[in-house]
Amino acid sequence: MISRIWHGYTTHENAGKYETLLREEIFTEISKKNIKGYCGIRLLRRELENETEFITIMQFDSIAAVKEFAGSDYEAAVVPEKAQKVLSRYDGKSQHYDVIADDIRQ
Repeated sequence: MISRIWHGYTTHENAGKYETLLREEIFTEISKKNIKGYCGIRLLRRELENETEFITIMQFDSIAAVKEFAGSDYEAAVVPEKAQKVLSRYDGKSQHYDVIADDIRQ
């Protein structure tokens, strides 16, 4: 299992708009692509003094699946234009980690 981690930041005023865009449009669009090996996405949000930080953690079963999502330069961030418009800054690259233990309970 591979975790793809990415950070984006908005103003406090744009945070709600960005979260809604992710949850109602962008995540749905990713799911509709039916990428073989895509296992889902988790969204984290943290209020900072001057901005709001968002972290996405996408799960894939292999680097090949990540490449199907992101292309051959798989570390490059995939940030739709509509998201770029409400973000104040974001990582240009995503980080990829092998998941060596997983004990998440819901």
